Amino acid sequence: MNYLLTLLLFAATTVLAQTASKPRARDLGIPFNGTPGKFNAITDVPGVLVGYKTRIEGSGKWVLGSGPIRTGVTVVMPVGKTDKSYPAGYFIFNGDGEMTGIPYIHDYGTGYGPIGITNTNSVGVVRDAIGAWCHQKFSTKNPLDFSFGLPIVGETWDGVLNDINGLHIQKEHVFSALESAGSGAIQEGNVGGGTGMVCYAFKGGTGTASRTFTIGNRTYTIGVLVQANFGRRPDLLVAGMPVGKEISDLMPVINEKDGSIIAIVGTDVPLVSSQLNLVAKRVTMGIARTGTYGTNSSGDIFMAFSTRQAEQDSTTKLTTYQSVDKSSLDPVFKATVEATEEAIINALVAAETMEGINNHKVYALPHDRMQSVLKKYNRLQKVD
Repeated sequence: MNYLLTLLLFAATTVLAQTASKPRARDLGIPFNGTPGKFNAITDVPGVLVGYKTRIEGSGKWVLGSGPIRTGVTVVMPVGKTDKSYPAGYFIFNGDGEMTGIPYIHDYGTGYGPIGITNTNSVGVVRDAIGAWCHQKFSTKNPLDFSFGLPIVGETWDGVLNDINGLHIQKEHVFSALESAGSGAIQEGNVGGGTGMVCYAFKGGTGTASRTFTIGNRTYTIGVLVQANFGRRPDLLVAGMPVGKEISDLMPVINEKDGSIIAIVGTDVPLVSSQLNLVAKRVTMGIARTGTYGTNSSGDIFMAFSTRQAEQDSTTKLTTYQSVDKSSLDPVFKATVEATEEAIINALVAAETMEGINNHKVYALPHDRMQSVLKKYNRLQKVD
């Protein structure tokens, strides 16, 4: 028994060490503009939590309902494990995809509760599970209770590697992601909703980055989390260099459809919904820096939120929001573009080669060959 316990502890320690030592894009000498936060993640925004549930099970021949399974769910909690509302905005760059909850954001300019990201066919169960979790936590215990809410859930398609029609995400998996959500450094690559995703015909998945900047005499943070499942190989740019054209082998099974990207932008800058709509639009420019032109079949939907709470006066029934003025938005826009670009490259750098249904294999972006391309074009930075 003691031997087994020691073995399990060693295995757990090894996994944590591998996670901690996994290089990110900056570690490989890829140059980026701007100053990241402490963890270079969306969790650098105070109060924001991220949780995952990853399912990697089975191998070999595809059997509907049995697998192989290569999928998961990611949750972002803008104001922690609470039901507090937050100012929110969105932008639909290309609508061949889904994000629930947008009508409420469109008309009322706020969101509330956790945000989910998963595979295309699991949007419904993730939405329902988030609602059930909120009801369990925040119910007022009366017949007119609305704590279930209108959950926000986005998706990208992981059918190249995953038995997507087997519907392998269930309520308990979503609850696991919600309960495990935390702050600080977070995992990237083949985790959560990004588990089975493909980006620029390399293994894609979950990526994040952040930027700090000043407006007036205050320092603020922007954080971006992406589920990257988009792009065609010849278009891939890293630090502006044609990495996709230079690495034209290691191609996965051919897929006629391009994928999609969901991006969640969080900030502690006081912004109202109309301003957050503009922030969400800037995600497109960060994506464009990685080379894509936005293909017909890519579902590209972005949401932005501010953690700055509105003031409520129960007597006068007034809600008061604060926001920075129009002339102060440029640093927010710049940070969003920079963090989006880096989050996507972080996803590619972190992702590992994966084999899924029918032994379909999607290869990781080879770090050494990417570095050689950047060096060839004099774009590789020295790393300490």
